[in-house]
Amino acid sequence: MAVVQGKAYWSFVTIPNTRYEPAYSVNLVVDDATAAKFKAEGYSIKEMDEGPAIVFKRKVNGPKGMIRQAPKLLDKAKNEIDVAVGNGSTVKVQYKPWEVNRSGTVYRGLDFQAMQVIDLVQYDAPDGAEFDAEEDEDEL
Repeated sequence: MAVVQGKAYWSFVTIPNTRYEPAYSVNLVVDDATAAKFKAEGYSIKEMDEGPAIVFKRKVNGPKGMIRQAPKLLDKAKNEIDVAVGNGSTVKVQYKPWEVNRSGTVYRGLDFQAMQVIDLVQYDAPDGAEFDAEEDEDEL
């Protein structure tokens, strides 16, 4: 397994993103040299406003109906934590490259194994979320 450091965006580490196919994921913004290295190895690089990003993903549903565990989330001292990682947090991502050949086409990906938070940017709820949590007094 390998490790790469960068800035985390759209992190789904302890709870999977269920918008499409349920998966744990993070867009890791890295420097240009790191992005070029991954691209040369055949991995997709996502262009974001913040810079080039490597997408690490772990699908919840594995082969033969197996449910996969969430990636580990660790603090600087490598203790397990349960926090929402906000955009711009400095992190290290542990991953395992995979490759599969189906009918002559090679598919590559990066299995999201773990994330170590180096500098946490606290996640803030989206604008208006406070209204969802409170009852409107006018309606009572």
